[in-house]
Amino acid sequence: MAGKAVKTIGVLTSGGDAPGMNAAIRSVVRTAIHNGLKVKGVMRGYAGLLEEEIKELDSHSVSDIVSRGGTVLYTARCKEFTTPEGQKRGAEICKKHGIDGIVVIGGDGSFMGAGKLSALGINTIGVPGTIDLDIACTDYTIGFDTSINTAMQAIDKIRDTSTSHERCSIIEVMGRHAGYIALWCGVANGAEEILLPEKYDGDEQAIINRIIESRKRGKKHYIIINAEGIGHSSSMAMRIEAATGIETRATILGHMQRGGSPTCKDRYYASIMGAKAVELLLAGKSNRLVAYKKGEFVDYDIQEALRMKKDVSEEQYRIAQLLVR
Repeated sequence: MAGKAVKTIGVLTSGGDAPGMNAAIRSVVRTAIHNGLKVKGVMRGYAGLLEEEIKELDSHSVSDIVSRGGTVLYTARCKEFTTPEGQKRGAEICKKHGIDGIVVIGGDGSFMGAGKLSALGINTIGVPGTIDLDIACTDYTIGFDTSINTAMQAIDKIRDTSTSHERCSIIEVMGRHAGYIALWCGVANGAEEILLPEKYDGDEQAIINRIIESRKRGKKHYIIINAEGIGHSSSMAMRIEAATGIETRATILGHMQRGGSPTCKDRYYASIMGAKAVELLLAGKSNRLVAYKKGEFVDYDIQEALRMKKDVSEEQYRIAQLLVR
């Protein structure tokens, strides 16, 4: 979908924060300025747009942010922007501030809003920023790499104390309704069980039986990686301890997985995606979503991208199950 040429672009981060968002913001700002565009930062996502929390950005504004986690533009959820009235007001505010193109860094909910802005005459490009890796059109989302490394390091530490106390440990990782963080960490941490919302059949007794058999074989600890989309880790721990007699503890890693200095991969890929978003705006494009697919940075129509479905690879899951048994 092509729109009008842009002179001033806005940039905002929306939804859950993800390490690497600042690298993307920096890239958007510097690529835009290099090409003679003005840049305005929209604070606190769509909520800040509706409250006109908008400020001019220059190269100095984004100095020394590439290594920082979180987002310097802040982020928030905005129920009002899910309504036609809120969307229309958002487009009017963009026009009032001279913003004729905008880069939205966030997840699928953020892109639904981006599509609405595009339909209302604001050239809009989405950049996938979510630790969940749950956007179907892309093999990479900003923040996933940092998140899995943060979780992996935490799980290694929990394994140490679990072994010392001869415990079973259930470690719950984030990912919303997607199991990618659990899958990657389950393999990388050498877990005995990996529970994914896409695959778990709810057979807790089978897990209990495997724990008992493992203890009979002389194994001193048992690590279960449980995805957020399954949840109930604390009650699961209580049931497993009651059934096996083995001390069982649940650890919910929570929002530590969103924080921290981004990895090199998250800084680099986010920077490329931010630059590509600006280049799409310069080409007069709108309603596009930047993606990384099969080793290339590409773009998709936002509505087409949102209609795509994503599931955990059968081959990857099969290999993971082979490794944990």
